[in-house]
Amino acid sequence: MAVPKRKTTQSKRGMRRSHHALTATNVVEDSTTGEIKRRHHIDLKSGMYRGKQILDAQD
Repeated sequence: MAVPKRKTTQSKRGMRRSHHALTATNVVEDSTTGEIKRRHHIDLKSGMYRGKQILDAQD
């Protein structure tokens, strides 16, 4: 069974975890409804994407 020879230092542990941070999602104002939505995603309320009706609008 493999066992580490030395304890991993706080610095090395932190370097390994440097990519684990959460990033904020990009949001924009929808041009038709004026509501906030995620970029490059369908607006679920209106069902529109890039000016085209993709889904039926929710009530």
